[in-house]
Amino acid sequence: MIVLIAVGAAVINRFNLHETVRESLRQGKSLDADAIKALGAPKKQGRGNDLKSGMILIAVAAGLVVMGYMFGQTMPVQDGEPAPVFVFAGIAAIPGFIGIVLAGFGLFQKKQPDRAAD
Repeated sequence: MIVLIAVGAAVINRFNLHETVRESLRQGKSLDADAIKALGAPKKQGRGNDLKSGMILIAVAAGLVVMGYMFGQTMPVQDGEPAPVFVFAGIAAIPGFIGIVLAGFGLFQKKQPDRAAD
């Protein structure tokens, strides 16, 4: 629910920004980059964002595996049932592999000089 509220607020903010820009263009006014930034335009993400996001997802995956191990230590497993650590490792594979790919993008992306106009 909290995520839905945050995303909804961001969508409303961006819609209002676009409406303001449209209205100023209809009136024949031009907006420079500083005016658009002052209106609350979202900032571009930094170069290290892929690496940071990837490492966070890898940590989430590792936490899921540890949680499965801890459940396995506290819950008795009946014959024929998979151990909880394997179930949680399967679940953790999704954010883990996405994290590995994002971290790889973050490590191997070309270093681009920062633009002064941004």
